[in-house]
Amino acid sequence: MTLRLTTLPNGFRIVTEHMPGLKSASAGVWVMAGGRHERPEQNGIAHFLEHMAFKGTKRRSSLQIAEEIEDVGGYINAYTSREMTAYYARVLEADVGLALDVIGDIVLNPAFDKKEIEVERHVILQEIGQALDTPDDIVFDWLQEVSYPDQSFGRTILGPEERVSAFTRKDLQGFVAEHYGPGQMILAAAGGVDHDAIVRQAEAMFGAMTPTPASTFQPATFQGSERREIKDLEQAHFAMAFNAPGYRDPDVYTAQVYAMTMGGGMSSRLFQKVREERGLCYSIFAQSGAYEDAGQITLYAGTSAEELGDLTQITIDEMKRAADDMSEAEVNRARVQLKAGLLMGLESPSSRAERLARLLAIYDRVPDIEEAVERIDAVSVHDVRRFAGELTSADTALALYGPVAAAPTLEDIRKRLVA
Repeated sequence: MTLRLTTLPNGFRIVTEHMPGLKSASAGVWVMAGGRHERPEQNGIAHFLEHMAFKGTKRRSSLQIAEEIEDVGGYINAYTSREMTAYYARVLEADVGLALDVIGDIVLNPAFDKKEIEVERHVILQEIGQALDTPDDIVFDWLQEVSYPDQSFGRTILGPEERVSAFTRKDLQGFVAEHYGPGQMILAAAGGVDHDAIVRQAEAMFGAMTPTPASTFQPATFQGSERREIKDLEQAHFAMAFNAPGYRDPDVYTAQVYAMTMGGGMSSRLFQKVREERGLCYSIFAQSGAYEDAGQITLYAGTSAEELGDLTQITIDEMKRAADDMSEAEVNRARVQLKAGLLMGLESPSSRAERLARLLAIYDRVPDIEEAVERIDAVSVHDVRRFAGELTSADTALALYGPVAAAPTLEDIRKRLVA
C-alpha cells in the first residue's frame, strides 16, 4: 500500500492510498461540517444540504448526476454525521476522474433550485417520519439528546420538522459559505488510484477556493438525564449511555475493548447472560463511540414490558461484576475481534478511503495500521477492569420507548450501579 498526502496552498488536503491489484476505487470529499456545527435555528441543515447536492448543479441535472456515474457501473452516495458530511463514489479505476468531476461539481456548484428544494424538503420530512416510526432508531436520537441536553452535539441530525419546513435557499447558501472552505475539506481516495493525477484534478477544481476561518462548534459536555416515551408497542426499547473517552484520550481503545467484551458479539457477557441463559430478549449489544471531545459507551436491548426489569438488573450487575472478574480470555477475544474488524474493513477501498479522511481530520495525519493494532494489543485485563469500575460511577443517560411505564428509572439504575 502507498499512502500519499498533499496539501494545496489554500489548505485543501488530498490523501490517497494505492491498493495494488484492485481494478476499482473509492473517492470522495469529506467536509468537516456536521450536525454539531449547526446553530439551534440551523438544526438539520447539514443533512438538508447533503440531500440537495444530488438535486442538480450549474452543469448537471439530478438525472445527469446519477446517469454519469451509473453509465460506467459506479455508485454515488453521501451521508451526514455529527462531525462530517461526506460525498463519495465507487467506480472502476479508469473512471476515477469522472467520479471526482461529478463530486467536485455537486460540492462546489449546487444549483439550489427552489422547486427542487421543495421536493427534497418533502423527502426529508418523510425520512423524519420514517425514523419516528422506527423505535430502535429513534430511541438512539433520544438517548443522544438526554446525554447532551441543550447542546448541538445532542440534537438530531435530521432536525425537527419545524426547522426543516422553514429552510430557504439563502439558509443553505449561508451554511456552505460558513463551513465549506478548502481547509474544512479532505479529498480521500483508495484502490486503483493515481495520486499525482488526482492532485492535478483537485488543483483545477478546488485550488482557487479562498481560505475561510476554521469551523467552530459548541464543546460537548455529557450531563445525562432520562427520556421515557410510553407507547403501545410489542417491545420495550431500552438504551443507556455512559460518559466515555473521546478519540484523543489514551483510554479510547480500552473503551472499545470493554464494549466488545460486554456486548460486541454472541460470546459477550450480556448476550450470553441475558439472551442465551435467560432468554430475556432477542437483541442486546454494547458499543463504544468516540468523537473529537466526547465519547459514549452505549447499551441497547429490546424486550417485553414484563422482562424489562430483570433485563435491567442483570445488565447493571454484569457491568459491576466486570470490574472484579473480567478474564484474560475475554479481553484477548475482544482484542482479536477489534483487530479482525479493523483489518477486514481495510480490504474495501470504500472503508479505506473513509478511514483516510476520518483519521486525517482527527490527527492531521494518517497513523499506520500497526499503530492501531499495537494500541489495541496494549489494553490489559487490569485496564479493562479499571475502566469497568470507573464506568459504574460515570454520568449516565437513559432512553426508554414502548410499554415502559413500570421500567426502572435513571435514579434506580444509578443507585444499583454504585451499591
